[in-house]
Amino acid sequence: MVSQLAGGLLVSIEIFLLTLAGSLPLGLLVAFGRMSKWKPLRLLVQLYISIMRGTPLVLQLMVVYFGPPMLFGWNIPRFSSVILGMILNYAAYFAEIYRGGIESMPVGQYEAAKILGYNKVQTFFRIILPQVIKRILPSITNEVITLVKDTSLAFVVAVAEMFTIAKQIASAQTTMMPFVIAAVFYYVFNLIVAVVMQKVEKSMNYYR
Repeated sequence: MVSQLAGGLLVSIEIFLLTLAGSLPLGLLVAFGRMSKWKPLRLLVQLYISIMRGTPLVLQLMVVYFGPPMLFGWNIPRFSSVILGMILNYAAYFAEIYRGGIESMPVGQYEAAKILGYNKVQTFFRIILPQVIKRILPSITNEVITLVKDTSLAFVVAVAEMFTIAKQIASAQTTMMPFVIAAVFYYVFNLIVAVVMQKVEKSMNYYR
């Protein structure tokens, strides 16, 4: 039982890492679109963010998996559809976190960079972004911890992650023990993530 759940945990970790790797950079691109001066792009991105944040992730995963075959005849593998759906969802949340951090930066930072001869790209990546990351890290940490638990939603398209396997074992053996073990695994997984993020936050507090 434990070995089966451990195998499911590896799938959950893979979902977690791939979602994080895709949604963090995509979220930054979406944030740029959200702050664009070109109104059509800004409105389109706002609509995307509104849909992603306003509908359940479970429903989004089902749309990503079942939608393309019904509409276009494209079959997306179950695992790939989970990763794609979760990246699209979390990118919307990260985009708003990025936007809040970027817009909170004082105008003087940009003016000082201009005086020093930096162009807009250099100003953003060398001066603004490092400070933004430091400011938004607590909010990013909250979303990352939530992502650990959201990996269990892969069950909706029958991806055999830990929660799905726990349900199968519990149903076959008529026992709650698989859920207890899965809960312990989730807790340890989340605890490790929280500790790592806490260390990252401390490393960013270089003035303390």
